[in-house]
Amino acid sequence: MDLYMMNCELLATCSALGYLEGDIYHREPDCLESVKDLIRYLRHEDDTRDIRQQLGAAQILQNDLLPIITQHGQDKALFDACIRLMVNLTQPALLCFGKIPDDPTFRHHFLQVVSYLQAYKEAFASEKVFGVLSETLYNLLQLDWEARQEEDNLLIERIILLVRNVLHVPADPYEEKNVDDDASVHDKLLWAVHLSGFDDLLKFLACAQTEQQWSMHVLEVISLMFRDQDPEVLANAGQTRSAQQKQKDAQELEALRAKEQAEKHCRSMQRGSRHSRFRGSYVVEGLKSIGEKDVIFHQGLHNFKNYSHDVGKAVRRVPKRKQMAKDTETKRRSALNVRLFLREFCMDFLENCYNHLMYLVKENLLREQAQQHDETYYLWALNFFMAFNRLNGFQPDLVSETLSIRAFHFIEKNITNYYEMMLTDRKEATSWSRRMHLALKAYQELLMTLSEMDRSKDESVRQSSNVIKSNIFYMMEYREIFLTLLRKFDERTQPRSFLRDLVESTHLFLRMLERFCKGRNNLMVQKKRVKRKKKNRKKQTVQENTPEALEEAWQVVSQDLRAASFQIPSSLTEGAVPFDAASDTPLEEQRTEAMVRIQDALIGRQGPEALSLLRAARDVWPEGDVFGAADVEPDEELDLLKQVLFANLPRSTAPEMAMEEEDEIEEEEEEELESVRVSETEFNFLDFIKRFASPNIVRPYVLLLRSYSQNTPHTNHCVARMLHRVAVDLKMEALLFQLSVFCLFNKILADPAAMAYKELVTFAKYVLNRFFATAAKNNKAYVELLFWKNVGAVREMTEGYSKDGDGANKKARWTEEEEEELRRLYEEHKDSGVPDIVETLLPLLSNTNRTRRQVVAQMVVMGLVDSVKDLKKPKKGTRIVLWTEEQEEELQMLFEEHSNSDDILGNIMKRLTAKRSRARVMDKLLSLGLVGDRKELYKKRRRQAPGKSGGMTEEEFFADLSGAPREDDLERGDDEEEDDEFSDEEEEGESEKEQEVERRVSPTQNKKRRSKGSSGERNVNLENMVRSLQQEGLSGPLLWLQNRLNKTADDRGDQGASHAVALVPLTEENEDAMENRGFQKLLKKVGIRPPANEQETFWRIPATMSIYQLRTAAESLCPPAEPAAGVEEQGEQSESPEPQDEATSHEHRAQALRALLLARNRKRPSEDTAESPSADPASANVEEWGAGEARNGGKRSRALDSDDENDEDPSSKMEVGNETGAGDSDSEKHSAPAKRRRHRVLSDDEED
Repeated sequence: MDLYMMNCELLATCSALGYLEGDIYHREPDCLESVKDLIRYLRHEDDTRDIRQQLGAAQILQNDLLPIITQHGQDKALFDACIRLMVNLTQPALLCFGKIPDDPTFRHHFLQVVSYLQAYKEAFASEKVFGVLSETLYNLLQLDWEARQEEDNLLIERIILLVRNVLHVPADPYEEKNVDDDASVHDKLLWAVHLSGFDDLLKFLACAQTEQQWSMHVLEVISLMFRDQDPEVLANAGQTRSAQQKQKDAQELEALRAKEQAEKHCRSMQRGSRHSRFRGSYVVEGLKSIGEKDVIFHQGLHNFKNYSHDVGKAVRRVPKRKQMAKDTETKRRSALNVRLFLREFCMDFLENCYNHLMYLVKENLLREQAQQHDETYYLWALNFFMAFNRLNGFQPDLVSETLSIRAFHFIEKNITNYYEMMLTDRKEATSWSRRMHLALKAYQELLMTLSEMDRSKDESVRQSSNVIKSNIFYMMEYREIFLTLLRKFDERTQPRSFLRDLVESTHLFLRMLERFCKGRNNLMVQKKRVKRKKKNRKKQTVQENTPEALEEAWQVVSQDLRAASFQIPSSLTEGAVPFDAASDTPLEEQRTEAMVRIQDALIGRQGPEALSLLRAARDVWPEGDVFGAADVEPDEELDLLKQVLFANLPRSTAPEMAMEEEDEIEEEEEEELESVRVSETEFNFLDFIKRFASPNIVRPYVLLLRSYSQNTPHTNHCVARMLHRVAVDLKMEALLFQLSVFCLFNKILADPAAMAYKELVTFAKYVLNRFFATAAKNNKAYVELLFWKNVGAVREMTEGYSKDGDGANKKARWTEEEEEELRRLYEEHKDSGVPDIVETLLPLLSNTNRTRRQVVAQMVVMGLVDSVKDLKKPKKGTRIVLWTEEQEEELQMLFEEHSNSDDILGNIMKRLTAKRSRARVMDKLLSLGLVGDRKELYKKRRRQAPGKSGGMTEEEFFADLSGAPREDDLERGDDEEEDDEFSDEEEEGESEKEQEVERRVSPTQNKKRRSKGSSGERNVNLENMVRSLQQEGLSGPLLWLQNRLNKTADDRGDQGASHAVALVPLTEENEDAMENRGFQKLLKKVGIRPPANEQETFWRIPATMSIYQLRTAAESLCPPAEPAAGVEEQGEQSESPEPQDEATSHEHRAQALRALLLARNRKRPSEDTAESPSADPASANVEEWGAGEARNGGKRSRALDSDDENDEDPSSKMEVGNETGAGDSDSEKHSAPAKRRRHRVLSDDEED
């Protein structure tokens, strides 16, 4: 359909919508169908977005759609269709075109769409429109989750997206030429949001547990609401200025006034008091013009200092790729009522929503459930709201979710990723630079919050700050990040604002680190060193074995074999494998290779190895007696070995070359996992500062200092402090002996307002004085001003130059012509995109004898690259980064195929088509959600079958028979959930008590280390704890805990995946119970994990607890109303809340052992009963049973020894060994199946 027909149809469709008469909109009967037709037209628009432009020019949204939803909102179908159409019409222009077009025609269409969007935004700035949207959204949120339909969820999402699109529209700089404190279109829109109550709905969506799916949308809307806002301005809105602020403003005003007066005085001194209408002409002696004569100056003398030879010349055009990046930050102060509303919103959001919403967003980002680049909203929110909290009566508990080591790690990882993408994605380097700037500001705000915590009056807050700082300063990544960013700063892609924030963040970090080191004598930090194994590439020379050498080798081998009586160690026998069944090599070739291996072992004088290979090959190839007969004698084997040694066997080099190539490929694939050697070293702050003494780091500081007149006093102080550390503290002032630096110093000293920059003036005078003192000793100092100098050149300039040829290692010399050639070739090819620029330059050099090492070293000396690491050879293995859809499907299929094997990851690695490292595959399995923890991919050890002598207790065997999980598995999962680094004092106290109890046990019991105890004893203890808590009036919290365990089990059964679930008490009764010591012991007893560190608040149900464990723990919280007759006496004793003493526990153990002996004696044959020392089981004591166990062999002892590594698991349900009371076991009330299983185990033990 051509464009003209489309215009006619659009006109007809828009006319069928209705018409506006005054303030009343009359819709046509076909209004709904017309709206759907417009949606259909937009779906088929061309690349110029013609339909969108025509609808924008006709003002369909302002004149038709908005009146329809405000006056005919009761028609649900029409309302839904209008919302869909408006979401499509208001989507950002950047999303419509993909990127800002470079073509002038498409750029015009792009700007036209933006102008229509700005008109839409102005139309939406109405309380009536947002009132309808807020009311509709409120009614939808009132519905319960079960009663909410799919259409309702879609409408909620579309309303949020519509508000997001409208807020996203950029301001028109030509139309909105408003000053601060004046209302812009964005301010009017925010005020309409506030009056309609839509902001309250946003806060509800951010904190509601049932609305977690909208977390990313809500955070995006909030970030767009606070666009162009300054947290400091919002925090001070409506507040009276303090005396300190008034003094600061007065000082700034006085500095500006002094600067103005100085400039005025300077202008008055430049010209005489009498005005001359003739400027005159002057000859400048000593300054040559184009010819041989002096320059003639045709201006006034007061303008001579601005004279330059470049005056009047055409300005040289700078290529676009070399232009400096421009700042895109815009800050403006909104109207006072808008600022007050936003301030109240920030305070409510921090108190009720911030921690919850940031946790949800972080989980979505880590699980890769968000869209691309959504982490930027997280970084912005972290920076903005933490800054507002710091400036508005700092309360660290309001931002506790993002005030942790994990937040530092998340930001550091994103900064590294953004920097790598800046290098690889050159076309989008500016976008990646903006994202890195967001991450840097978030990192800076974390540091400023820590600095604020250090000044807190609360001791616990200061202690928490010290804990976080100790971890940050200990890890090398957090210390090196500022060095890396300064060294890699590129003014073409990173704006001046990024450099300012980077310099200020570095200043703050160094100040905190210096204060942290002052009170500590020996500060240990982590040090990582990449350990690269250099493979020996020397070609092995093939030595021809002479008969004399072979005879000498045979004498040694034969003597060794006779001395050993032809006996081979078992280790050699097991390691001799002459045949590979999985190899594609034919059997005949493998037999020849086995013969060659035997000959090589003999030549190497390894007699036992050769003999073991011979015997192993004889077993594999018995036919033909090639390796001897089956009943060969030792002397015949010796003769056979001699024949093999002196034989001329065919040797093929192809397999060896293939194996070498495979080894090289494997090595290249594993390069990305180079072993990192982690060690600890004593930290020296001065040594750390020495790393900043480099021209690559000083250059960015000098670049920022050039705009000293626009910088804030704090920024100039940060620059001066760093240069002072280098020049004064490190005594390396010669590093600043550079002509551009001196020109900048001259500008500062000649500035009329120099008094406003006293710190810079003082420092400039100090450096200049040191230079003139050096120039008096070194006559080449003025020439050195032309170059940036490294540490070695600085030392030579101040201490004296070394003679050429000094030193043991003489470097290859480069002439000036060769250096110029290398620089020219590098400039030509550095942007060509070749993977290895050194390999490209080597054949182009005139001197073909230059090696790669020499070229790389010279490029570093000349400053073309920063370090040798920038020119490393690209590794083949590191080129595979992205996963295609086919590779992800293949990985999922392989995981499902081998999910039940013992080595899941190993089997997947063998069968992957695109070879990758184990770490890459493991990370991808985690990101796809196929596994929840890396430990699930570790190779599993095979356990021995139940009932055999592999060491399994009777309790474990009963658990296996009943299908219940074994206790050591449960305890291993619990142990993995525990964080040993942040264990609280209460757990340490309890562990000390348990150790004291274990030391008091009898020697026999101490030898067996019954750390787990029987399940019956644990259940009795658990019942005692439950009854005592019920007597204390905690029945309600116990019922709440039981319901939470059952609900978690149901959720894990439905979803199939599990994660740690926090126990959040919502009532005062439950909160008091969670602080009860007895209730906390019960939580630990059933397997619930306490807060891992100071950053966590709630107890959590571990992710490793299975559904069976959860239901078992829930059932254990309801003790039986009537205890069994056999345990009546024990039940009465367990009702007391006091713990049992040593005698009582010993008595219960003896009773349980008597019951076990009774069951065993009944199953024995009569002759065994006659031989037993006592037929009455009641007379058996603990010592006799222990002796019987000792005679039973090593099986039981191994089982008990294996239990030493496990802790007590409170979630086990099996009741074994819980027999109490008299010796008659018939009176015990236990289930028959359990008793039959127990008898079967005892009989199996006797048969063994």
